Amino acid sequence: MLYHLFDYLANTFDFPGAGIFQYLSFRAALAVLTSLLISLIFGKRLINFLRKKQVGETVRDLGLEGQKEKEGTPTMGGLIILASILIPTLLFAKLNNIYIILILVSTVWLGVIGFLDDYIKVFKHNKKGLAGKFKVLGQIGLGIIVGVTMYFHEDITIRENIETESITIEEMQDDCKKESSDFFYDESKSTTTTIPFVKNNEFDYASLISWIGPGAEKYAWLIFIPIIILIIIAVSNGANMTDGLDGLATSTSVVIAGALGVLAWISGNYIFADYLNIMYIPNTGELAIYISAFVGACFGFLWYNSYPAQVFMGDTGSLSIGGIIAVLAIIIRKELLIPVLCGIFLIENLSVILQVGYFKYTKKRFGAGKRIFRMAPLHHHYQKKGFHEAKIVQRFFIVGIILAVLTIVTLKVR
Repeated sequence: MLYHLFDYLANTFDFPGAGIFQYLSFRAALAVLTSLLISLIFGKRLINFLRKKQVGETVRDLGLEGQKEKEGTPTMGGLIILASILIPTLLFAKLNNIYIILILVSTVWLGVIGFLDDYIKVFKHNKKGLAGKFKVLGQIGLGIIVGVTMYFHEDITIRENIETESITIEEMQDDCKKESSDFFYDESKSTTTTIPFVKNNEFDYASLISWIGPGAEKYAWLIFIPIIILIIIAVSNGANMTDGLDGLATSTSVVIAGALGVLAWISGNYIFADYLNIMYIPNTGELAIYISAFVGACFGFLWYNSYPAQVFMGDTGSLSIGGIIAVLAIIIRKELLIPVLCGIFLIENLSVILQVGYFKYTKKRFGAGKRIFRMAPLHHHYQKKGFHEAKIVQRFFIVGIILAVLTIVTLKVR
Protein backbone atom coordinates (compact mmCIF):
# COMPACT_ATOMS: atom_id res chain seq x y z
CA MET A 1 0.00 0.00 0.00
CA LEU A 2 2.80 2.40 0.87
CA TYR A 3 4.49 1.63 -2.43
CA HIS A 4 1.39 2.70 -4.37
CA LEU A 5 0.92 5.77 -2.16
CA PHE A 6 4.48 7.02 -2.64
CA ASP A 7 4.38 6.13 -6.32
CA TYR A 8 1.30 8.35 -6.64
CA LEU A 9 2.97 11.17 -4.68
CA ALA A 10 6.11 10.96 -6.81
CA ASN A 11 4.28 10.93 -10.14
CA THR A 12 1.56 13.45 -9.30
CA PHE A 13 3.22 15.94 -6.97
CA ASP A 14 6.92 15.17 -7.47
CA PHE A 15 7.04 14.64 -3.71
CA PRO A 16 10.68 14.83 -2.47
CA GLY A 17 12.10 11.44 -1.54
CA ALA A 18 9.04 9.47 -2.66
CA GLY A 19 10.98 7.92 -5.51
CA ILE A 20 13.05 5.87 -3.07
CA PHE A 21 10.16 3.41 -2.85
CA GLN A 22 10.89 2.45 -6.45
CA TYR A 23 14.02 0.67 -5.24
CA LEU A 24 13.49 -3.00 -4.51
CA SER A 25 16.42 -3.16 -2.10
CA PHE A 26 15.02 -0.30 0.02
CA ARG A 27 11.58 -1.87 0.30
CA ALA A 28 13.09 -5.30 1.08
CA ALA A 29 15.10 -3.76 3.91
CA LEU A 30 11.99 -2.08 5.30
CA ALA A 31 10.09 -5.36 5.03
CA VAL A 32 12.62 -7.39 6.99
CA LEU A 33 12.92 -4.74 9.72
CA THR A 34 9.16 -4.29 10.01
CA SER A 35 8.49 -8.03 10.19
CA LEU A 36 11.21 -8.44 12.82
CA LEU A 37 9.72 -5.68 14.97
CA ILE A 38 6.18 -7.02 14.59
CA SER A 39 7.23 -10.54 15.57
CA LEU A 40 9.19 -9.31 18.60
CA ILE A 41 6.51 -6.92 19.88
CA PHE A 42 3.38 -8.82 18.85
CA GLY A 43 5.00 -12.12 19.79
CA LYS A 44 5.46 -11.22 23.46
CA ARG A 45 1.88 -10.01 23.76
CA LEU A 46 0.48 -13.10 22.04
CA ILE A 47 2.48 -15.40 24.30
CA ASN A 48 1.14 -13.65 27.39
CA PHE A 49 -2.41 -13.84 25.98
CA LEU A 50 -2.07 -17.55 25.24
CA ARG A 51 -0.78 -18.19 28.74
CA LYS A 52 -3.75 -16.40 30.28
CA LYS A 53 -6.10 -18.46 28.14
CA GLN A 54 -4.12 -21.59 29.08
CA VAL A 55 -3.56 -22.42 25.42
CA GLY A 56 -0.78 -24.91 26.10
CA GLU A 57 0.79 -27.83 24.30
CA THR A 58 -0.23 -31.34 25.32
CA VAL A 59 2.84 -33.58 25.18
CA ARG A 60 2.77 -37.36 24.73
CA ASP A 61 5.34 -39.17 26.85
CA LEU A 62 7.81 -40.62 24.35
CA GLY A 63 10.58 -41.10 26.87
CA LEU A 64 12.65 -38.20 25.52
CA GLU A 65 14.84 -36.06 27.74
CA GLY A 66 13.25 -32.72 28.64
CA GLN A 67 9.98 -33.63 26.99
CA LYS A 68 7.67 -33.29 29.98
CA GLU A 69 9.05 -29.81 30.70
CA LYS A 70 7.42 -28.67 27.46
CA GLU A 71 3.96 -29.48 28.80
CA GLY A 72 1.77 -26.38 28.86
CA THR A 73 4.03 -24.26 26.60
CA PRO A 74 1.79 -21.90 24.58
CA THR A 75 1.13 -23.06 21.03
CA MET A 76 -0.46 -21.49 17.92
CA GLY A 77 2.58 -19.21 17.72
CA GLY A 78 2.39 -19.50 13.96
CA LEU A 79 0.05 -16.53 14.16
CA ILE A 80 3.12 -14.45 14.98
CA ILE A 81 4.84 -15.59 11.80
CA LEU A 82 1.78 -15.05 9.59
CA ALA A 83 1.10 -11.54 10.89
CA SER A 84 4.77 -10.61 10.54
CA ILE A 85 4.76 -11.77 6.91
CA LEU A 86 1.45 -10.38 5.75
CA ILE A 87 1.62 -6.85 7.21
CA PRO A 88 5.02 -5.82 5.74
CA THR A 89 4.15 -7.41 2.40
CA LEU A 90 0.88 -5.48 2.22
CA LEU A 91 2.74 -2.28 3.14
CA PHE A 92 5.77 -2.45 0.85
CA ALA A 93 5.04 -4.78 -2.09
CA LYS A 94 3.34 -4.02 -5.38
CA LEU A 95 -0.09 -5.43 -4.72
CA ASN A 96 -0.97 -5.62 -8.42
CA ASN A 97 1.86 -8.10 -9.02
CA ILE A 98 0.37 -11.53 -9.80
CA TYR A 99 3.12 -13.35 -7.92
CA ILE A 100 2.54 -11.29 -4.78
CA ILE A 101 -1.21 -11.92 -5.04
CA LEU A 102 -0.63 -15.66 -5.45
CA ILE A 103 1.75 -15.98 -2.50
CA LEU A 104 -0.54 -13.91 -0.25
CA VAL A 105 -3.49 -16.14 -1.11
CA SER A 106 -1.32 -19.21 -0.40
CA THR A 107 -0.23 -17.82 2.97
CA VAL A 108 -3.77 -17.10 4.15
CA TRP A 109 -5.09 -20.40 2.76
CA LEU A 110 -2.49 -22.52 4.55
CA GLY A 111 -2.73 -20.39 7.69
CA VAL A 112 -6.46 -21.12 7.93
CA ILE A 113 -5.88 -24.88 7.55
CA GLY A 114 -3.20 -24.89 10.25
CA PHE A 115 -5.26 -22.65 12.55
CA LEU A 116 -8.27 -24.97 12.30
CA ASP A 117 -6.05 -27.91 13.23
CA ASP A 118 -4.62 -26.10 16.27
CA TYR A 119 -8.03 -24.75 17.29
CA ILE A 120 -9.55 -28.25 17.35
CA LYS A 121 -6.59 -29.58 19.37
CA VAL A 122 -6.49 -26.76 21.90
CA PHE A 123 -10.03 -25.49 22.32
CA LYS A 124 -11.99 -28.62 21.41
CA HIS A 125 -9.51 -30.82 23.34
CA ASN A 126 -9.22 -33.25 20.42
CA LYS A 127 -5.60 -34.40 20.22
CA LYS A 128 -6.03 -35.58 16.64
CA GLY A 129 -6.93 -32.09 15.44
CA LEU A 130 -8.24 -31.57 11.93
CA ALA A 131 -8.68 -34.91 10.17
CA GLY A 132 -5.78 -35.70 7.86
CA LYS A 133 -8.03 -36.03 4.83
CA PHE A 134 -9.25 -32.46 5.29
CA LYS A 135 -5.68 -31.17 5.54
CA VAL A 136 -4.80 -32.96 2.32
CA LEU A 137 -7.96 -31.67 0.63
CA GLY A 138 -6.97 -28.15 1.63
CA GLN A 139 -3.48 -28.63 0.24
CA ILE A 140 -4.90 -30.09 -2.96
CA GLY A 141 -7.19 -27.06 -3.26
CA LEU A 142 -4.21 -24.72 -2.97
CA GLY A 143 -2.26 -26.82 -5.47
CA ILE A 144 -5.09 -26.43 -7.98
CA ILE A 145 -5.20 -22.67 -7.44
CA VAL A 146 -1.42 -22.32 -7.86
CA GLY A 147 -1.24 -24.72 -10.81
CA VAL A 148 -4.14 -23.17 -12.72
CA THR A 149 -2.83 -19.65 -12.11
CA MET A 150 0.71 -20.53 -13.17
CA TYR A 151 -0.50 -22.27 -16.31
CA PHE A 152 -3.28 -20.00 -17.53
CA HIS A 153 -2.67 -16.48 -16.19
CA GLU A 154 -1.50 -14.18 -18.97
CA ASP A 155 0.95 -12.25 -16.75
CA ILE A 156 2.95 -15.35 -15.86
CA THR A 157 5.58 -15.80 -18.55
CA ILE A 158 9.25 -16.59 -18.98
CA ARG A 159 11.93 -15.06 -21.15
CA GLU A 160 12.96 -16.83 -24.31
CA ASN A 161 15.37 -15.89 -27.08
CA ILE A 162 16.59 -12.57 -25.72
CA GLU A 163 18.53 -10.45 -28.16
CA THR A 164 20.93 -8.37 -26.09
CA GLU A 165 23.19 -5.46 -26.77
CA SER A 166 26.03 -4.19 -24.59
CA ILE A 167 24.78 -2.91 -21.24
CA THR A 168 26.47 -0.17 -19.23
CA ILE A 169 27.11 -0.12 -15.48
CA GLU A 170 24.54 2.68 -15.17
CA GLU A 171 21.86 0.49 -16.81
CA MET A 172 22.74 -2.39 -14.51
CA GLN A 173 22.36 -0.17 -11.42
CA ASP A 174 19.17 1.35 -12.76
CA ASP A 175 17.70 -2.16 -13.19
CA CYS A 176 17.31 -2.34 -9.42
CA LYS A 177 14.38 0.06 -9.68
CA LYS A 178 13.08 -0.43 -13.24
CA GLU A 179 10.24 -2.65 -14.24
CA SER A 180 11.23 -5.73 -16.24
CA SER A 181 9.17 -4.42 -19.14
CA ASP A 182 11.69 -1.58 -19.62
CA PHE A 183 13.93 -4.06 -21.43
CA PHE A 184 13.50 -5.81 -24.74
CA TYR A 185 12.76 -9.48 -24.53
CA ASP A 186 10.38 -12.08 -25.96
CA GLU A 187 7.96 -13.44 -23.39
CA SER A 188 6.05 -16.67 -23.70
CA LYS A 189 3.75 -18.95 -21.77
CA SER A 190 5.59 -22.10 -20.86
CA THR A 191 5.68 -25.11 -18.53
CA THR A 192 9.47 -25.01 -18.54
CA THR A 193 11.21 -25.18 -15.18
CA THR A 194 14.76 -25.34 -13.83
CA ILE A 195 16.50 -28.68 -13.43
CA PRO A 196 20.07 -29.14 -12.15
CA PHE A 197 23.01 -30.91 -13.78
CA VAL A 198 21.81 -30.70 -17.39
CA LYS A 199 22.66 -28.37 -20.25
CA ASN A 200 20.76 -25.05 -20.06
CA ASN A 201 19.24 -26.15 -16.72
CA GLU A 202 15.76 -26.37 -18.23
CA PHE A 203 13.06 -29.02 -18.37
CA ASP A 204 9.62 -28.76 -19.96
CA TYR A 205 6.81 -30.69 -18.28
CA ALA A 206 5.11 -30.90 -21.68
CA SER A 207 7.84 -33.34 -22.76
CA LEU A 208 6.33 -35.92 -20.39
CA ILE A 209 3.32 -36.25 -22.68
CA SER A 210 5.12 -35.74 -25.99
CA TRP A 211 4.25 -39.34 -26.85
CA ILE A 212 0.69 -38.16 -27.52
CA GLY A 213 1.91 -36.57 -30.73
CA PRO A 214 1.74 -33.09 -32.30
CA GLY A 215 -0.09 -30.54 -30.16
CA ALA A 216 0.61 -32.42 -26.94
CA GLU A 217 1.78 -29.18 -25.29
CA LYS A 218 -1.84 -28.00 -25.20
CA TYR A 219 -2.56 -30.69 -22.61
CA ALA A 220 0.54 -30.10 -20.48
CA TRP A 221 -1.69 -28.84 -17.66
CA LEU A 222 -2.82 -32.44 -17.13
CA ILE A 223 0.66 -33.28 -15.85
CA PHE A 224 1.73 -29.83 -14.62
CA ILE A 225 -1.07 -29.26 -12.08
CA PRO A 226 -0.85 -32.71 -10.39
CA ILE A 227 2.92 -32.25 -9.97
CA ILE A 228 2.33 -28.86 -8.34
CA ILE A 229 -0.18 -30.44 -5.96
CA LEU A 230 2.26 -33.20 -4.97
CA ILE A 231 5.06 -30.70 -4.32
CA ILE A 232 2.89 -28.54 -2.07
CA ILE A 233 1.64 -31.53 -0.07
CA ALA A 234 5.14 -33.00 0.32
CA VAL A 235 6.94 -29.82 1.41
CA SER A 236 4.11 -28.64 3.67
CA ASN A 237 4.00 -31.97 5.49
CA GLY A 238 7.79 -32.13 5.55
CA ALA A 239 7.99 -28.84 7.45
CA ASN A 240 5.24 -30.06 9.77
CA MET A 241 7.26 -33.22 10.45
CA THR A 242 10.41 -31.19 11.13
CA ASP A 243 8.65 -29.09 13.78
CA GLY A 244 9.59 -31.32 16.71
CA LEU A 245 12.42 -29.52 18.49
CA ASP A 246 12.75 -25.96 19.76
CA GLY A 247 13.74 -23.76 16.82
CA LEU A 248 14.33 -26.60 14.35
CA ALA A 249 11.66 -25.86 11.74
CA THR A 250 12.12 -22.11 12.12
CA SER A 251 15.91 -22.06 11.68
CA THR A 252 15.93 -24.42 8.70
CA SER A 253 13.12 -22.44 7.05
CA VAL A 254 15.11 -19.21 7.38
CA VAL A 255 18.00 -20.74 5.43
CA ILE A 256 15.70 -22.12 2.73
CA ALA A 257 13.86 -18.82 2.39
CA GLY A 258 17.15 -16.93 2.14
CA ALA A 259 18.28 -19.12 -0.75
CA LEU A 260 14.91 -18.71 -2.47
CA GLY A 261 15.22 -14.94 -2.01
CA VAL A 262 18.54 -14.93 -3.84
CA LEU A 263 17.12 -17.11 -6.62
CA ALA A 264 13.96 -14.97 -6.92
CA TRP A 265 15.94 -11.74 -7.18
CA ILE A 266 18.36 -13.17 -9.75
CA SER A 267 15.57 -14.76 -11.79
CA GLY A 268 13.63 -11.50 -11.87
CA ASN A 269 16.65 -9.36 -12.76
CA TYR A 270 17.35 -9.14 -16.48
CA ILE A 271 21.06 -8.41 -16.08
CA PHE A 272 21.98 -11.18 -13.68
CA ALA A 273 19.71 -13.79 -15.25
CA ASP A 274 21.39 -13.11 -18.59
CA TYR A 275 24.89 -13.06 -17.06
CA LEU A 276 24.37 -16.34 -15.16
CA ASN A 277 22.53 -17.87 -18.12
CA ILE A 278 19.50 -18.87 -16.07
CA MET A 279 15.80 -18.53 -16.79
CA TYR A 280 14.57 -14.93 -16.66
CA ILE A 281 11.08 -14.63 -15.16
CA PRO A 282 9.69 -11.09 -15.42
CA ASN A 283 8.36 -9.49 -12.22
CA THR A 284 9.45 -12.23 -9.80
CA GLY A 285 11.96 -9.84 -8.25
CA GLU A 286 9.05 -8.36 -6.30
CA LEU A 287 8.95 -11.59 -4.29
CA ALA A 288 12.11 -10.34 -2.55
CA ILE A 289 9.79 -8.14 -0.47
CA TYR A 290 7.71 -11.10 0.66
CA ILE A 291 10.74 -13.30 1.30
CA SER A 292 12.42 -10.53 3.30
CA ALA A 293 9.31 -10.35 5.48
CA PHE A 294 9.35 -14.15 5.78
CA VAL A 295 12.97 -14.17 6.94
CA GLY A 296 12.37 -11.34 9.43
CA ALA A 297 9.27 -13.11 10.77
CA CYS A 298 11.16 -16.37 11.31
CA PHE A 299 14.07 -14.65 13.03
CA GLY A 300 11.66 -12.75 15.27
CA PHE A 301 9.77 -15.94 16.12
CA LEU A 302 13.08 -17.71 16.79
CA TRP A 303 13.67 -15.14 19.58
CA TYR A 304 10.89 -16.89 21.51
CA ASN A 305 11.08 -20.35 19.93
CA SER A 306 14.78 -21.10 20.47
CA TYR A 307 15.66 -23.49 23.29
CA PRO A 308 14.00 -23.47 25.76
CA ALA A 309 10.95 -22.45 23.72
CA GLN A 310 8.49 -19.95 25.16
CA VAL A 311 6.02 -20.72 22.38
CA PHE A 312 5.46 -23.38 19.72
CA MET A 313 4.34 -22.51 16.20
CA GLY A 314 1.82 -25.35 15.98
CA ASP A 315 0.34 -26.40 12.66
CA THR A 316 -0.64 -22.76 12.12
CA GLY A 317 3.04 -22.14 11.47
CA SER A 318 4.52 -25.44 10.33
CA LEU A 319 1.96 -26.26 7.64
CA SER A 320 2.11 -22.66 6.44
CA ILE A 321 5.87 -22.22 6.16
CA GLY A 322 6.27 -25.53 4.33
CA GLY A 323 3.54 -24.68 1.83
CA ILE A 324 4.89 -21.15 1.41
CA ILE A 325 8.35 -22.51 0.58
CA ALA A 326 6.83 -24.89 -1.97
CA VAL A 327 4.78 -22.16 -3.66
CA LEU A 328 7.77 -19.78 -3.77
CA ALA A 329 9.91 -22.46 -5.41
CA ILE A 330 7.15 -23.19 -7.93
CA ILE A 331 6.66 -19.52 -8.77
CA ILE A 332 10.33 -18.95 -9.55
CA ARG A 333 10.46 -22.33 -11.32
CA LYS A 334 13.00 -23.89 -8.99
CA GLU A 335 10.74 -26.61 -7.58
CA LEU A 336 12.95 -29.41 -8.91
CA LEU A 337 15.73 -28.07 -6.67
CA ILE A 338 13.58 -28.75 -3.59
CA PRO A 339 15.08 -32.22 -2.86
CA VAL A 340 18.43 -30.50 -2.31
CA LEU A 341 17.31 -27.17 -0.87
CA CYS A 342 14.72 -28.73 1.46
CA GLY A 343 16.88 -31.75 2.21
CA ILE A 344 16.13 -31.50 5.93
CA PHE A 345 12.39 -31.70 5.28
CA LEU A 346 12.95 -34.55 2.84
CA ILE A 347 15.03 -36.69 5.19
CA GLU A 348 12.58 -36.11 8.05
CA ASN A 349 9.73 -37.30 5.85
CA LEU A 350 11.70 -40.26 4.53
CA SER A 351 12.73 -41.34 8.03
CA VAL A 352 9.07 -41.71 9.01
CA ILE A 353 8.13 -43.50 5.78
CA LEU A 354 11.07 -45.92 6.08
CA GLN A 355 10.45 -46.54 9.77
CA VAL A 356 6.76 -47.33 9.33
CA GLY A 357 7.27 -49.31 6.13
CA TYR A 358 10.12 -51.43 7.52
CA PHE A 359 8.25 -52.10 10.77
CA LYS A 360 5.16 -53.32 8.91
CA TYR A 361 7.25 -55.42 6.53
CA THR A 362 9.27 -57.16 9.27
CA LYS A 363 6.17 -57.73 11.38
CA LYS A 364 4.42 -59.41 8.47
CA ARG A 365 7.54 -61.36 7.43
CA PHE A 366 9.00 -62.37 10.79
CA GLY A 367 6.10 -61.88 13.21
CA ALA A 368 7.87 -59.07 15.09
CA GLY A 369 8.34 -55.54 13.86
CA LYS A 370 11.85 -54.09 13.64
CA ARG A 371 12.94 -50.46 13.37
CA ILE A 372 15.63 -48.73 11.34
CA PHE A 373 15.87 -45.73 13.65
CA ARG A 374 15.52 -45.55 17.41
CA MET A 375 12.64 -43.17 16.79
CA ALA A 376 11.23 -41.21 13.87
CA PRO A 377 11.30 -38.46 12.66
CA LEU A 378 15.08 -38.39 12.45
CA HIS A 379 15.65 -35.63 15.01
CA HIS A 380 14.10 -37.87 17.70
CA HIS A 381 16.53 -40.64 16.69
CA TYR A 382 19.41 -38.40 17.71
CA GLN A 383 17.64 -37.46 20.93
CA LYS A 384 17.37 -41.16 21.76
CA LYS A 385 21.10 -41.45 21.14
CA GLY A 386 21.68 -38.88 23.87
CA PHE A 387 22.30 -35.67 21.89
CA HIS A 388 20.89 -32.50 23.45
CA GLU A 389 18.14 -30.97 21.33
CA ALA A 390 19.95 -27.62 21.09
CA LYS A 391 22.96 -29.41 19.54
CA ILE A 392 20.71 -31.29 17.11
CA VAL A 393 19.04 -28.05 16.01
CA GLN A 394 22.39 -26.31 15.48
CA ARG A 395 23.76 -29.18 13.42
CA PHE A 396 20.62 -29.44 11.30
CA PHE A 397 20.89 -25.67 10.78
CA ILE A 398 24.48 -26.03 9.56
CA VAL A 399 23.48 -28.86 7.21
CA GLY A 400 20.67 -26.63 5.94
CA ILE A 401 23.19 -23.90 5.08
CA ILE A 402 25.36 -26.41 3.19
CA LEU A 403 22.33 -27.60 1.22
CA ALA A 404 21.31 -24.03 0.39
CA VAL A 405 24.78 -23.26 -0.97
CA LEU A 406 24.77 -26.48 -2.99
CA THR A 407 21.37 -25.58 -4.42
CA ILE A 408 22.65 -22.27 -5.76
CA VAL A 409 25.85 -23.88 -7.02
CA THR A 410 23.88 -26.46 -9.03
CA LEU A 411 22.77 -23.67 -11.37
CA LYS A 412 26.31 -23.57 -12.77
CA VAL A 413 27.02 -27.31 -12.68
CA ARG A 414 25.93 -28.59 -16.09
